[in-house]
Amino acid sequence: MGMGMIRRHRILPIALAAVLALVAPLTPAVAAPGDPVAASVQVEPAVVRIDTEVDYQGVVGLGTGIVLDPAGQVLTNFHVVQGADRITGTVAGRAYPAQLVGYDRKRDVAVLQLIGANGLAAAPIGDAYALVPGQPVVALGNAMGTEAPLTREVGTLTGFGRTVQAEDTLTGTSDELTGLFEFAAPVRAGDSGGPVVNDLGQVVGITTAASVNFRMGPGGKGFAIPINDAMGVAGQIRGGIRSDSVHIGPPTLLGVGVRTAPRDEPGVLIQEVMVGGPADLAGLRAGDILIELDGTPLDSTNTLTSVLDRHYTGDVLDLTWIDSTGVTRDGKAVLTPTV
Repeated sequence: MGMGMIRRHRILPIALAAVLALVAPLTPAVAAPGDPVAASVQVEPAVVRIDTEVDYQGVVGLGTGIVLDPAGQVLTNFHVVQGADRITGTVAGRAYPAQLVGYDRKRDVAVLQLIGANGLAAAPIGDAYALVPGQPVVALGNAMGTEAPLTREVGTLTGFGRTVQAEDTLTGTSDELTGLFEFAAPVRAGDSGGPVVNDLGQVVGITTAASVNFRMGPGGKGFAIPINDAMGVAGQIRGGIRSDSVHIGPPTLLGVGVRTAPRDEPGVLIQEVMVGGPADLAGLRAGDILIELDGTPLDSTNTLTSVLDRHYTGDVLDLTWIDSTGVTRDGKAVLTPTV
């Protein structure tokens, strides 16, 4: 097992949106092994360029996705679309508005639906666990932007079972991602969600983390979710199967911007409260410390989002917080959708 730290450029602080059936592999591609770039070209028609917009902060973001079926369902990382008010997916030069079908935050997997899409080329799916160290792979992505050519980052598989701490560059919050494979290639933030392709022209992983950014030169390494694992999660999402980890539909909204409280205090610090949002209506104010949500003590922003991911629009959650004068207060919040 390996452990590393990477920085993942998300488009919105995790908790501001704060809540905010397996798929059979397709017929394998028939490329001859030996030329990984030529093999990866077969996957390019199934690569989705993802552009996102966040109204609250005026932030735009980009990432990559993989077409799962001709009707426009797309596999990507959750962090690519987290908190977005608008998502656009571009395939083969045509742009489609996209909706979030569902996601698994901890595994960083999401499925999108491209509205109005049909007849798209679906990606050929391979077997990540058939890879061997030293085998060539190519990561395809959108790091240079939707108007530029796809990035083709060539490298080799270096190992399985990797664990990384993916740090949110806006909030400083870290998420532990496990069970990844590592490959030596200079992938960048906008490549997130894109396919890692083997030398047979099959998708074997989803790029989810990188150790380089736009300002750094060649080198570095990437980490990918094995496609076998990602397709299992995607199948659950596409089947509409809710669980403690899989949320169907867009996240629900509590309407707070938060950070984990200082170490000598419990709970999460409320940095900002959205006017008219559930937290505002419940009585929370900036500077308060939220210590319990739905009966769960809060020790980090990750705990907050994991509780919210188990709930849906209309659910009523009990809140306990300490206000700026030190008084402990209780209230109820009715969750609303993010979009």
